[in-house]
Amino acid sequence: MIKIDVVCVGKIKEEFYRAAVDEYLKRLSRFAKVEVREIAEGKNLSEEGENILRAAKGKIIALCIEGKKLSSVQLADYVKTLCDNGDRFTFIIGSSCGLADSVKNAAHLKLSFSDMTFPHQLMRVVLLEQLYRSFMINGGGEYHK
Repeated sequence: MIKIDVVCVGKIKEEFYRAAVDEYLKRLSRFAKVEVREIAEGKNLSEEGENILRAAKGKIIALCIEGKKLSSVQLADYVKTLCDNGDRFTFIIGSSCGLADSVKNAAHLKLSFSDMTFPHQLMRVVLLEQLYRSFMINGGGEYHK
């Protein structure tokens, strides 16, 4: 079974975000072993970047506003390619200060979900939902319309 890591800076405080994350992790469990790792905020971006890179496994996909925008189908194709190659991969969600250049430079893909800024806790939910959607698209499921 493919392993996917999601490395996030900070903890989720709101119960409704935790419930949504748990729901998508449950849905994803039939397709992949997905582990969310929370990294403490660093004293600065450089320290945070070092901690993120230590936690990352395999190919790194950094979520950042200047990244490439993909449709859900394009993301599904990308995820399928990684899975077909047996690649382990890590999605990175930085802090409200963004991501260190060291993380962006180490990324196999810089991915943007929008030009808008979202709360980092909400991005976990959005990312996990899109991963679930990717597996449903790739499996021919009816979830994606």
